[in-house]
Amino acid sequence: MAKAATSEKLKQGFMHHREETEHQVERLQQVFEHLGKRARGQTCEAINGIIEEGEEFVSEFEKGAVLDAALAANAQAVEHYEMARYCTLIAWLKACGMNEPAKLLEQTLAEEKKADALLNEVANSELNQKAAQTAKAA
Repeated sequence: MAKAATSEKLKQGFMHHREETEHQVERLQQVFEHLGKRARGQTCEAINGIIEEGEEFVSEFEKGAVLDAALAANAQAVEHYEMARYCTLIAWLKACGMNEPAKLLEQTLAEEKKADALLNEVANSELNQKAAQTAKAA
């Protein structure tokens, strides 16, 4: 999505969150260690569907304001899905008295919330206005 974006703020937001994601994977591995389980990747059809939707935006819209607004909205859908899952996992861990792994996931949840807030700020301060003007002109 960073490659498809024209907004510099949006590109930077995508790249920064990609770096954060690497640390989030490390935290997830630590959570699995606390649980005595081996971490392994698993396909998430819901996230794949959201990603496919973003890819459709890239193929349907020209580079510019409308595509940037669509990419930001799509990225927020990913963040909201992830936040919902992390909230649930944190609640389950706490219910089981597993506070250390819950704290690790709380760090990740905070990063996801921050990424969502940044996307929202960029969309509302820049992208949505430009996209609306572009759509009116078309």
